[in-house]
Amino acid sequence: MPSLTTFPPPKQRGLVVHAALIAIFLALAGWAGFSLYGAALNAAFAGFVLLLLACLFSLPVLGYRLYALIRAEYSLDRDNLHIVWGMRVEDIPISDVEWVRPVSQLPAPLRLPLFRLWGGLLGVTHQPDLGPVEFLASETDGLLLVATARRIYALSPADPAAFVLAFQRTMEMGSLAPGQSHSQYPSFVMSNAWQNPITRYAWLFGLFINIGLFLWVSVALPGLPQVSLGFDALRAPLDPVPGTQLILLPLLSAILFAGGWLLGLFFYRRQDLHLLANLLWLSGTFSSVLFLIAVFFLLNAA
Repeated sequence: MPSLTTFPPPKQRGLVVHAALIAIFLALAGWAGFSLYGAALNAAFAGFVLLLLACLFSLPVLGYRLYALIRAEYSLDRDNLHIVWGMRVEDIPISDVEWVRPVSQLPAPLRLPLFRLWGGLLGVTHQPDLGPVEFLASETDGLLLVATARRIYALSPADPAAFVLAFQRTMEMGSLAPGQSHSQYPSFVMSNAWQNPITRYAWLFGLFINIGLFLWVSVALPGLPQVSLGFDALRAPLDPVPGTQLILLPLLSAILFAGGWLLGLFFYRRQDLHLLANLLWLSGTFSSVLFLIAVFFLLNAA
């Protein structure tokens, strides 16, 4: 078996930046959620809801980018160049590579992806002279372009000179057993899971329940000055609280459903964990149904 040489991208600054952003968004989400407790139904209340939703939407994106950076590496053997960036995997036969060169040698500046951070230079841009360029890099310093007939890849090994030298030696030795090119995208996991009817219906049913629950509570809030958020051991309603606190139930339902959905996608990558992923998705939908039932009883008791 050909020896494998690994060239990781620089990760330190990217890990610090992503970890700091996750901490900031977690703090903002906690502050917004705490501010909703007892808040009156006014513009500030709507602002806190929007802030909480924005933070909760951003956290999975940042979390995946952090996970992708931790897992990122470029590997080279006599037959193939392997690129791994989170759930994005690209296997390129050495014989398919046309050239490798630093970005600094280009006659025109390279267009970078719009959304970029240290540790996450990802996306596809169209270059006038090169065509599509896919960025799988952590930083702009030391960017290398690897060209194939289908696409050009922008990589950022921590030691670009060593990567180029190793690649030249590999090309000179020649390939022993050229492999097949292989591309894997995060969307492949979702599309594969979507083919399962149980998974598909669990996703759709849970999504519609959470959307409907949020709309139902939003419509009910203006006419709900107070509400009791539960029952004691004797099945008597608890002391009433401001009605606006009822919005916490659909928010909590959506958080649990979305968290289970993302975790299920992470497990579904492996064939032996498909059952666990489906159990997570079904349990997320079931928990949304329980929240729907809870809101029904609370509104009837109000």
